[in-house]
Amino acid sequence: MHILSVIVEFAIVLGIMVLVHEFGHFAVAKLCGVRVEAFSIGFGPRLFGVRHNGTDYKICLLPLGGYVKMAGEYNGDPNVTTTGAPDEFTSKTRWQRILIALAGPFANFVLSFFLLAMVAHYHHETDQYLSGPAVVDYVPLNTPAAHSGLTTGDTIVGFNNVSNPTWEQILEEVEVNLSNHAIPFKFLHNGNTVSASLDVASVNNGDFSPDKLGLIPRMQAGPLGIRQISPGSPAERAGLVAGDALARIDSIEIHSVNTLLAYLKDRNGAPAALLVVHNGQTRTVQLKPEWRDNGIGGMGYLIGFNPLPLPTDVEQMPLGSALKQSLIDNGKDSTLILRVLKGLFTRHVSVKQMSGPVGIAQQIDIATQMGPWSVVQLMSAISLNLGIMNLLPFPILDGGMILFLIIESIMRRDVDMAIKERVYQVAFVCIILFACFVMFNDITKLHFGKP
Repeated sequence: MHILSVIVEFAIVLGIMVLVHEFGHFAVAKLCGVRVEAFSIGFGPRLFGVRHNGTDYKICLLPLGGYVKMAGEYNGDPNVTTTGAPDEFTSKTRWQRILIALAGPFANFVLSFFLLAMVAHYHHETDQYLSGPAVVDYVPLNTPAAHSGLTTGDTIVGFNNVSNPTWEQILEEVEVNLSNHAIPFKFLHNGNTVSASLDVASVNNGDFSPDKLGLIPRMQAGPLGIRQISPGSPAERAGLVAGDALARIDSIEIHSVNTLLAYLKDRNGAPAALLVVHNGQTRTVQLKPEWRDNGIGGMGYLIGFNPLPLPTDVEQMPLGSALKQSLIDNGKDSTLILRVLKGLFTRHVSVKQMSGPVGIAQQIDIATQMGPWSVVQLMSAISLNLGIMNLLPFPILDGGMILFLIIESIMRRDVDMAIKERVYQVAFVCIILFACFVMFNDITKLHFGKP
């Protein structure tokens, strides 16, 4: 029964994403006077639908995508013929065809923007630690914070002329002072106020994060809770289960994933002792982390679990602020996606890190259990991914069509149809093989890639 509910959730969420994407193509094609022969959600045999004004609006058997079939459009099908009629896709100017190709991804970007704006306006969650005292949870070795004398448990009481700053203020000050060589700050250590400076320039190499400075906040008062264990992971082999809480690793208290990962890195993945709490009972387990993709464009020592969410505060932002927040959040999410794509091409990220239908269905199910706003946020992420991936300059994708049209504009003539056919055939085979690999990877390594 649970599997059936997961399938329904997956079909609804993915169906909305595909509907919006294809409607973007459909709407601009109609505005440009192109005759649309079919508007399909899904691939394969037609299940049901309706024909109206020459367009077949249909639902097909395989809910893994969709398409808009325009008259005269060549998409790798050798049976497509053109008559030169003015309402055919190929009869339109190249800039019109480029607009039609761009419209699908653009619709996904617009959807993602409005979804996150809705979240910010009605249910904007912020981690509680951001507005509290700036207590340091852990200071990684060989970081600017460690060189300044800052240690675990210290409280930052002054940061670049801000007295008694919150973690949110500290992170903002760092972001706007990345061009500086050092930022002055003060902290309480064993009851004494210590003045120091933080060398920001040493880690500002275009891939900056506060953790690289050694500023790891205490994100909650209690231990780090486990929501889900990854099959085949060190955590599973050590006997950890959902509902456990990680109180300490060796002699270091754990209040966040950031602290755990930083400590594992400092120890170069050496075996560690975890103090685990479950229903008020404590036990100690031994485990050795594994060096794997961390899921955000890099590598790291992981033990394999999904954490419980941090304590949060919820607010309803004014509409203007919500729209601005959505732009910020979409910008951050887009940057992360592009970093992962860059990592794939530079071989810093394994293709095994990518998720297919099975992995996406799993994430939708997890989000559903966490609540409707988590589902909306995940829908935004999926929509953003769909838009960016479709802009990749690969044949069959929208980006591939745009690339062909740009090349033809430069050449001032169409690319030979025989060449197009071969390129599309190769691209189709590559996409099928890649899809099979990703689905196989989803099934065999469904959860791993977590802390």
